[in-house]
Amino acid sequence: MSAQREHFGSRMGFILAAAGSAVGIGNLVGFPVNAAKNGGGAFLLMYAIFVVVICLPVMIAEMAVGRKAAKNPVGAYSLLSENDSKWRLAGLLSIITPFMIAVFYTVLTVWIFVYLVLAVTGNLDYIASADSFGEVISSPYLFLSMIVVAALVRFILVSGVKDGIERTAKIMMPALFVMLILLVIFVLTLDNAMAGVQFYLIPDLDKITPKVVSNALSQAFFSLSLGMGILITYGSYISKDENIAGSAKLVAITDTSVAFIAGLMVLPAIFSFNPNVNPSELSDSGVSLIFSYLPKIFLALESSIGYFFASALASVFFLLVFFAAITSLVSIVEVPVSYLMDEKKHTRKKALNTMFLWAGLCALLTILSAGMVDFLTLLTSYGGKSKSLFDLITDMFYDTILPLNGLLICLFVSYRWKSQNLNEELSKGNPNFSKTFLAKYTNFALATIIPIVVAVIFIDTVARTYFGYNFFG
Repeated sequence: MSAQREHFGSRMGFILAAAGSAVGIGNLVGFPVNAAKNGGGAFLLMYAIFVVVICLPVMIAEMAVGRKAAKNPVGAYSLLSENDSKWRLAGLLSIITPFMIAVFYTVLTVWIFVYLVLAVTGNLDYIASADSFGEVISSPYLFLSMIVVAALVRFILVSGVKDGIERTAKIMMPALFVMLILLVIFVLTLDNAMAGVQFYLIPDLDKITPKVVSNALSQAFFSLSLGMGILITYGSYISKDENIAGSAKLVAITDTSVAFIAGLMVLPAIFSFNPNVNPSELSDSGVSLIFSYLPKIFLALESSIGYFFASALASVFFLLVFFAAITSLVSIVEVPVSYLMDEKKHTRKKALNTMFLWAGLCALLTILSAGMVDFLTLLTSYGGKSKSLFDLITDMFYDTILPLNGLLICLFVSYRWKSQNLNEELSKGNPNFSKTFLAKYTNFALATIIPIVVAVIFIDTVARTYFGYNFFG
């Protein structure tokens, strides 16, 4: 069985693909927004600590489970639990979650593609206007854009793991890094940019509050694609002689580096655009920053570099975000596709067709819920707010169920699969792993610290999202 399974062609290919799954809109926009609103350097410090203390052990565990079973999350949980039905349900949750996340992520990617086209065609003044976002998300061109995005994702995935996912990551991830660094270099030349750098890099320890700690932990957990089943699935595609712990470190470093550099792009740009900005007044929404705030910053550069170059910069930015969105979307879609191939014995093409049929229908309804159809726009209400279908999917699957999935993988590895089996798997490709500090810490943290912390995140998210109560103020 495992001999017939697809595999990544190289260690670098796996690392870039796994990093591509983690590097997405959350890194490029969500991280800078959270940093701006949560004390800049204080948030950055806590984020870095949590990546090492919390996220790295979970990444290692997910990859190890995937490689040991050589299956998707359902197959992995079932095989390693000896067909325990309770854990099979946990595996199913790790399939349903990425399916639904793929739905709303498709909508975001479609919006980004439309903005990219508008920027490239010289419509910077329009996308920077107050009414543009509301008009774009109600535009009939969205449906054509959705076809383009779906076709691109299908083209990548139909070629398989090595020729599709890995090859795309090897092209898009380096291109993403180059574009991001070039944008950072330019932004740092702007007036008052250094004020943003100072706010971002110098931590004010007085600003480390329970709310900042909670937000930093949530951002670190979500930005590394934990709890989505992606790393279990990708782990099933790596060879037995791969050093999982070493690869996980490199993926975490790559992902964190992108988030860090994105902060160096966005925060100085914000301070340059408005020297008197109060970061706490920025919108909580990364969507607002992408589609409303940053286009105004690019347009404001017209007076110093001209409209053409301001439009070119905006085009590079939206291409950067589009690449990040596509690499993440490919990874998210691969999880249910792998499930259909493993458990339902579909060919890759049939699995993709099934996935795109149902996910496409759900994505279509979600696009309509952004103001086109009142029933879908005002679908429900909770937490004192009216919610659309888009909001419901985001709140339920991205914000709520992800930490629950993370909690389940910790409990599964520690109390069902057992730490000795984890160590045995991780020793393949790294014979001395069980003797290292990382091994001892990983086993301890997965059984104690991490489940408690992730459970707190889950409880706080449910209370805040559905009941309007925030434990951390």
